[in-house]
Amino acid sequence: MATGDALYDEAAKIRLKETVIRRRGYWHAFHQGLLDYSPAYLQAYLDFHEPPFTSGRLGEKLCEFIYIAVDAAVSHLFAPGAEMHIKKVLTLGASPEEVVEVIELAMMAAHSTHIAGLPILVEELERAGLCSEELQRALTTSETTRKQRYIATTGSWPDGGDALFRFAPAFVEGFLAYGEIPFGSGPLPERSKQLILISVYASPVAPQPRPLRQHIRRALEIGVSPQEISDAMQLSSGIAIHTCVSAIPMLVAAASQETVKPPG
Repeated sequence: MATGDALYDEAAKIRLKETVIRRRGYWHAFHQGLLDYSPAYLQAYLDFHEPPFTSGRLGEKLCEFIYIAVDAAVSHLFAPGAEMHIKKVLTLGASPEEVVEVIELAMMAAHSTHIAGLPILVEELERAGLCSEELQRALTTSETTRKQRYIATTGSWPDGGDALFRFAPAFVEGFLAYGEIPFGSGPLPERSKQLILISVYASPVAPQPRPLRQHIRRALEIGVSPQEISDAMQLSSGIAIHTCVSAIPMLVAAASQETVKPPG
């Protein structure tokens, strides 16, 4: 029995279950499994997840948007969670257009192959002494104009973005559109957009320090508080509980079956 579990008699377990349902709004098989086998851990889970909601700094809708983003991002793709939080945020008064924008931002942040890889490619080319004339050339007037338009729309420029013009000119327009469309239109304020992007870049599934730093810097520039940024990252870190969501019901099912002796 885990440390602290001895404190949970049947009455305490009933109270804990009622608290989980009241605070989280649902009861899942993994909750029951933890309640049966490790109630102290279930209490720790509740204490871990609650502060961003109880602080009131982000608001319940934005908390749900962040959950949607980190669940729906290609780096995680936890469909049951995304569906549950989409349904929840619509009951809170969010519009489908807001949810679409959240999904677009999650797509933008999780589509980080080039954001992560291009700076490394440039650094390794320089290290190997392979800095070609193409790599060293300045951006053309049209490329500079395109870059400035992106910055004006989104407030940032991806690290290694200049290299896109040199190595993947046919890819540039589509790549940049992923960032510009959710920033250039849509109902969410930039504060919310930056916090959603931070949550995906900080995801425990596939953290991306370079763009995470860039969007934290931008968030601070527009007046987002360190506490709000910390709340967004805490919500993102919470998806680690999906280990329990998936594995605890498996344990319960296996433990409930009769032991089958091997033949012979």
